[in-house]
Amino acid sequence: MKFAEYSKEYIPKINDAISFIYDRKLNSVENQFLKDYYSELKDYFLSGGKRIRPLLCIASFNAFNKNLDDKIVLPSIGVEFLHNASLIHDDIIDHDDYRRGKPAFHFRFRNYHQKYNLKKMRDDEFGTSIGIIGGDSTFFLGMESFLFNDFDKNLNLNAIKLYEKAFNDIANGVLIEIDMVNRKDLMISEYIEMISLKTGALLEKSILIGANYNNVEEKILNELSVYGINLGIIFQIIDDILGTFGDEKITGKPTDGDIREGKKTCLLIDALNKLDETERLNLEGLIEKPDLTRNDVETVKDLFHKADVINSCKELANSYYKEARLSLDKLKNEINQREMEFFEDLLNFVINRRF
Repeated sequence: MKFAEYSKEYIPKINDAISFIYDRKLNSVENQFLKDYYSELKDYFLSGGKRIRPLLCIASFNAFNKNLDDKIVLPSIGVEFLHNASLIHDDIIDHDDYRRGKPAFHFRFRNYHQKYNLKKMRDDEFGTSIGIIGGDSTFFLGMESFLFNDFDKNLNLNAIKLYEKAFNDIANGVLIEIDMVNRKDLMISEYIEMISLKTGALLEKSILIGANYNNVEEKILNELSVYGINLGIIFQIIDDILGTFGDEKITGKPTDGDIREGKKTCLLIDALNKLDETERLNLEGLIEKPDLTRNDVETVKDLFHKADVINSCKELANSYYKEARLSLDKLKNEINQREMEFFEDLLNFVINRRF
């Protein structure tokens, strides 16, 4: 089944399961601000997203079943909670006020502060504070999906261990990324290590959690892991390209954000390693400026074009595509055709996203 067809079938069920978790929480609190807080979190969750991680979890469970079983839907949303927890915190770290073209979670509470004319804290401080707590709440709410389902407790315990490992991997990836901002001597291999943790790990664990609920053997888990990590690497490389050269109407994010932030994307790292000394020093000087003008941003983009980093980064993504493709080939006789088609189509979707 194609990625779009799989999404059409399962995203409504995924969203219903997300609503179930939030409705339980809303029914458990009486304080009006808490009700506003969890209602805003619920609305943030349900305002968009492709649900790739829970879909991967569902597909890896269904891949080894003769009969489809929707009981996997509830535990599958745990990884979506963890993903959104990281996005909430990422938007604070990156000073991004919008996500998917809509207000980021912390920015929603900056607006809340202004709407109710609160006095004791600046609106940006209030929004940041609630955003930090929002990411934390989301992480712990995600664990509830492993506590209130119909699976054996030992399988749920294994899922929680994978969830916890994914959380640590993401945190380590973000820490490495923050450290990279202050370094000039970066290699693409260090970037790959960072995105393997920050992005690849959760896609991998989403797949492994689903397979866990079917007691899949170690040999198959290893190939699923290879596919998941490489899918995440490809996803982030393409995301970096789209972040600077994509269509803002499609991505929902401004194409100058990564440049203004000085984010060490694959584009920037590759350009710094390929440009001659004069151009490299010029690029470094621009990236280090606290307030870039529109012309500065365009100059950075021109230097990227001169270094031909779009093509070289696409080639890099293609190398990981081949590794992911090879892992799927090894699983052809193990996985149901319906899910094999999903995994293959998703891989192609990720590498072919529009620029």
